[in-house]
Amino acid sequence: MSTVTPMSSKKGLNPVIIIGALFFVFGFVTWLNGTLIPFLQLACELTTSQALLVTFAFYMAYFFLAIPSSYILKVTGFKKGMAMGLIVMAVGALVFVPAANMRSYPLFLIGLFVQGMGLALLQTASNPYITIVGPIESAAKRISIMGICNKVAGALSPLILSALVLNGAQAIEDKAKTITDHVQRNVLLSELAQRVITPYIIIAIVLFVLALLIIYSSLPEINTDEDEVGDDGNVVAPKASVFSYRNLNLGVICLFLYVGVEVMAGDVIGTYGKSLGMSLDQTKIFTSYTLISMVVGYIIGIICIPKYIKQEKALMVSAIVGVLFTVGAYLTTGYTSIVFIALLGLANSLMWPAIFPLAIKGLGRYTKIGSALLVMGISGGAIIPQVYALLEHNMGSQPALLLSMAPCYLYILWYGLSGHKTASTK
Repeated sequence: MSTVTPMSSKKGLNPVIIIGALFFVFGFVTWLNGTLIPFLQLACELTTSQALLVTFAFYMAYFFLAIPSSYILKVTGFKKGMAMGLIVMAVGALVFVPAANMRSYPLFLIGLFVQGMGLALLQTASNPYITIVGPIESAAKRISIMGICNKVAGALSPLILSALVLNGAQAIEDKAKTITDHVQRNVLLSELAQRVITPYIIIAIVLFVLALLIIYSSLPEINTDEDEVGDDGNVVAPKASVFSYRNLNLGVICLFLYVGVEVMAGDVIGTYGKSLGMSLDQTKIFTSYTLISMVVGYIIGIICIPKYIKQEKALMVSAIVGVLFTVGAYLTTGYTSIVFIALLGLANSLMWPAIFPLAIKGLGRYTKIGSALLVMGISGGAIIPQVYALLEHNMGSQPALLLSMAPCYLYILWYGLSGHKTASTK
């Protein structure tokens, strides 16, 4: 069971509003990667596989930092933990300044990893917080509201960043190919790399300010260390360990695969479009199309869950739609294929809101560590694009897309059908 510090009804709105602002901010930062991939590929002269290390560095931070984040939260509590996560993200953003000045791809990756560290702490705190702050049955609706904040920011971020750093990018790419003098090419690409400095300094300032606002906000603390109380009002005896919860164990895998396909549809769509012969000026805003379709999906979730459809049913429908749209992208070409990938945002939108509450249901005192394990699953965003890159190198982009994504959706379908059921492991 979880308890929240009592608040008046007026103040009761504050947690959702404040956490919504957090989801907006880390959505803005997270979905910049869709623009950074083609930008760094051009500025640092990278192959497709090397450029996709952007998602690898960013999302692997979740794997390494999620468990430590749960222990940090035990010491700091949710509110200070969220503020700390924002500060770490700001530090990561500032690493982009020397990275851009030196046009150093490894340093860019370090900055992305540090940002991922901060987000690991922020997500470990904010996701269970918004899940537990109200009835578990309507958790998907609250998370859908957070998703709208996240994905609206995500739709805006590539538009804003690409306008600042990829303006005239195709012309620069064409010019760089024709310059034979190594020094002149370096000067051209160094000037391009430095375009990220001002945007990331502004991002760092905003993150620092938001951290201060969180510290001095009226967010209540939630106690997740008490025993779980069943529907009959009696205390449910905790299991031997966090790994005794079947719904959690299988939920971690489910979240891993979900984030993988979400990143494929959101961040890799531009790279996929380029493999189909589209120009950089065309592909640089494809991420926004995916995220707009996700916002539509979240709105559907807010209206329908749990009034018309249960969380697990929504997950099953979403997975089926995901399989169909993936097959559609494989069977078509050009912009039609891109549209199918963008529409995967609609399929993906209700997955996180459904998976997270289903996976932490009944964890009681294990909620923090269980949430941390789920946040580790976000590392799927690092691994699945690398699987795609490996397959793409050997068989082409469309078969690689099908083989890297369709099995993920099939597992998610099974989790919604059976895997989420809260039976303990033997």
